Amino acid sequence: MKLTIYHNPRCRKSREALQYLETTEHEIQVVNYFDNPLSTDQLNMLLMELDYKPEKLIRTTEAIWKSDFKGKELTAKELVNAMLVEPKLMERPIISNGKKAVIARPLEKLIDFLK
Repeated sequence: MKLTIYHNPRCRKSREALQYLETTEHEIQVVNYFDNPLSTDQLNMLLMELDYKPEKLIRTTEAIWKSDFKGKELTAKELVNAMLVEPKLMERPIISNGKKAVIARPLEKLIDFLK
């Protein structure tokens, strides 16, 4: 099975998930979404695979969220756009098999996803 990891190399949990994936027999595609930003369609597809509404994928503890977005009434489209403009707002790492996806934090969620 081919897996895609939406990866932030500066994130310890993302690095741990990638390191774990490299020990499996799966073909892995690494997408550094900071260097290669996602399109609206790609992010919407990930939300469908995760079965998430955009607000569930937002990292509300990020300073940029607190300073620019907290307390505002935002539509789903506006939340998606916020994550596209500020990718650090996205929960991570996201692992997708093309049909379903998981936020691989803690690592046990990734292990369960691969079963």
